[in-house]
Amino acid sequence: MADPKGFMTTPRREWPRRPVEERARDWDEVYVPGALLPIISAQADRCMDCGVPFCHDACPLGNLIPEWNDLVSREDWRAASDRLHATNNFPEFTGRLCPAPCEAGCVLAINQPAVTIKNVECAIGDRAWEEGFVPPRPPERLSGRTVAVIGSGPTGLAAAQQLTRAGHTVAVYERDDRLGGLMRYGIPEFKMEKRHLERRLEQMRAEGTKFRTSTVVGRDVGAAELRTRYDAVVIATGATAWRELEVPGRELAGIHQAMVYLPLANRVREGDLESNPLSAVDRHVVIVGGGDTGADCLGTAVRERAASVTQLDIYAQPEAARDEDAEPWPTYPKIYRLSAAHEEARDLRTAPAADADARLFAASTLRFEGDADGHVRSLHLVEVDAARQPVPGTGRSVPADLVLLALGFSGPDRTDGLVDQLGVALTPRGTIARDAGFATNVPGVFAAGDAARGQSLIVWAIAEGRAVAAAVDRHLTGSSQLPAPIGPYDRPMTV
Repeated sequence: MADPKGFMTTPRREWPRRPVEERARDWDEVYVPGALLPIISAQADRCMDCGVPFCHDACPLGNLIPEWNDLVSREDWRAASDRLHATNNFPEFTGRLCPAPCEAGCVLAINQPAVTIKNVECAIGDRAWEEGFVPPRPPERLSGRTVAVIGSGPTGLAAAQQLTRAGHTVAVYERDDRLGGLMRYGIPEFKMEKRHLERRLEQMRAEGTKFRTSTVVGRDVGAAELRTRYDAVVIATGATAWRELEVPGRELAGIHQAMVYLPLANRVREGDLESNPLSAVDRHVVIVGGGDTGADCLGTAVRERAASVTQLDIYAQPEAARDEDAEPWPTYPKIYRLSAAHEEARDLRTAPAADADARLFAASTLRFEGDADGHVRSLHLVEVDAARQPVPGTGRSVPADLVLLALGFSGPDRTDGLVDQLGVALTPRGTIARDAGFATNVPGVFAAGDAARGQSLIVWAIAEGRAVAAAVDRHLTGSSQLPAPIGPYDRPMTV
């Protein structure tokens, strides 16, 4: 704790975003380049050294937050990088994409704005790359054991890196033509530029991890064959089975799943396509779903120059401050937040009104209506109460040339045959069943991340990847020196 009064004398200051009119016309990250490092040491100095750091418990990775806050406040970046990488394989990912449950658990947040933990984490990750603090760490010797990891999202990559460093020969199988899972084709470039992903992949290749892209396990290679070829298999495919909206008019053209729309937009950025076949340009876009995926669609539609963008959220608009009775500290509160995408849609011509939020809260879709050609033209909605029951007299319609369904995911995709061919059991929710050691009912087959946990956060994905790696290492060798930050049922979801 470099400054014992830092939390009293220094106000919270976050990484500034670029002006809306500038960033909404390109695909670069929304933050001002180079503006984080000059402010972050003073922000880290706000950490109270509280003695009982609830931020640890709020973080599924168990990040050593007060320790690296103190090191950053002293500008000891190498030591800060070492402490951060001790618990997190990919801090530059979480520093950009995690909703920061750690900040909700910050003791300072009881009555003041929390320490900017997420920004500090991002700064450490970026500085570590700039200074060369994260060279490849290949194992000193190989164990002679082999592991197949199915899926190259954050869970699969974290598991693969840990197992490779433990000396096992690891091959990662990815169904897409490029690695990264949702980080590649689901997360827009303006939230995280793909160069951050590429340099981690190069680090992993240099460490010895093998990658097999454009390979669908269950179709291109048999799942049972994979099981016999490797000493252990880790299923980290994510929860990619999207939820549907069963209302009249769903069959109309122009209604698409968010995870059909977003990958196409990302492929434009990768250079695969000249333009998005589902581009929002000059269209009235309605996004059904109030979560992060919906916000990603919102920011993408703004950049594609939509005529208007409206996002429907079935929940009522949250209050601006924490409800101390319903959501006491240190729980993660459901409060009104304005993401970069919402800021852009509010401030640009794409907003329903110049000074209004692009979101319609407490809104439920009743039906779609189309034209004579069978293309959607409007969405009819109704306001709902706290029990999600329609409020009489509140029905209305909004123009809709393009509708994007962002309703979340129910579990792993079963159309590729992986689950059935391996014979792994499922839970009543449709996720892969596993025990406290991440093992499925099939010997040698483990499951982690969203495929088993259900739709969750990137920080949980990385934590589960690290934990399943320790479980697999123990299965293969009888013991493990790999850290295991969590068990699958240790704690409820924070967010």
